[in-house]
Amino acid sequence: MLNRYLYRFHQALERRFPEQRLFLKSDTETRFIRLRPGTQIIALAGGTLALAWTIVATALIMMDSIGAGSAREQSVRQQALYEERLNALSTDRDLRVEEAARAQERFNVALAQVSEMQERLLASEDRRRELETGIDTIQDTLRRTIKERDEARSEAEAATFALNEQSGGASDLGRARDAMATLEILTSALGLTAKERDDRLADAEAAQEEARLVAESKRDLELRNDAIFAKLEEAVTVSMEPLDDMFRDAGMSPEDILDSIRSGYSGQGGPLTPISVSTSGVPLSAEELRANAILSGLDRMNMYRMAAFKLPFSMPVHDSFRWTSGFGYRNDPKGAGTRMHKGTDMAGSYGTPIYATADGVVIHAGPESGFGQLVTIKHDFGIETLYAHLSQVRVEVGQRVSRGDRIGDMGNSGRSTGTHLHYEIHLGGTPVNPMTFIKAAKNVF
Repeated sequence: MLNRYLYRFHQALERRFPEQRLFLKSDTETRFIRLRPGTQIIALAGGTLALAWTIVATALIMMDSIGAGSAREQSVRQQALYEERLNALSTDRDLRVEEAARAQERFNVALAQVSEMQERLLASEDRRRELETGIDTIQDTLRRTIKERDEARSEAEAATFALNEQSGGASDLGRARDAMATLEILTSALGLTAKERDDRLADAEAAQEEARLVAESKRDLELRNDAIFAKLEEAVTVSMEPLDDMFRDAGMSPEDILDSIRSGYSGQGGPLTPISVSTSGVPLSAEELRANAILSGLDRMNMYRMAAFKLPFSMPVHDSFRWTSGFGYRNDPKGAGTRMHKGTDMAGSYGTPIYATADGVVIHAGPESGFGQLVTIKHDFGIETLYAHLSQVRVEVGQRVSRGDRIGDMGNSGRSTGTHLHYEIHLGGTPVNPMTFIKAAKNVF
């Protein structure tokens, strides 16, 4: 039974795969190789498997290649977006610098206006007091004049009555003439008194009208002063918050920094000196208290400005550049394995100017192992900045520099694979991420 099935299976194979012969002919003889159906099936299966493996391997290789290409393109796109974002931040930083400068100018103009208005207000107050004193004097004079007029009328009536009662040596005509002369004199005196009274009344009315105008002017001036104070208070508050956030984002206490600045600048006087209490013991008015609060805010902003120049919130490169390596562990570009990268790298053109990011004193200027041409600047608050791989150093040890001073040129010296600046910030001797300071200042400078 089994043999019959095997026979039928063999016959079916021979119909599908008939026996083939492969002839091999040489100069002396001819040979052939018999290819039975089983051999053909094995060869076909092997070829099919080889073809399938080739297709699968090719597909895997193509998928890897496409995936690698997509990753590279995505990385390039991300880098381009990152560079665009950095350029936008740089532009925004410049705009913030201009806005801060304009705000400072507006503060100075507003402060001058406040001083001028305060002087006008004091002058108006003095004028009002003088007018009130003048009105009181006029009223006293008017009352005295009316009293004198009434007394003169009484005397005139008494004199007339006495003349009418007289008898004796003078004739009636003489008495009449004397009475008329006396009446004329009294009438003239009364006319002058009435005219003087009318003039005093007119002066009093004019003085009252002027006092009313002065009072209205004083109220208008107080309203304008209140509006100016409100705008100044709002401007100081709005300008102070980004400065506080900048120092906190940089990991530093604003109060400690301001205390240190005040201890170094303990002198008194100047345009931001607070209004002092009167020597007579009179307390300050509400306007003077508000002015003191605004001056205190402006003084705080001035302290922040001095502190900002002493801390590395500025950029060391002002020309176009690109970020190439950040702070943290990375694969060493020289093939030395994974190493800690203590700063951030900015690649640009050879000879690009490098600027100090804060006020300080140069403590190193020259070659340094691994860093090439290196400049190190010591700042206040235990901070140091390092500028490595320079092509040229433009400062000397012991030289005091200000923020924005040119200290060198970008190069490729030392352990470097291309033209770039290696920038580090050390806080208390420990390297910190420079981007912390750069990002903290992006909304202010």
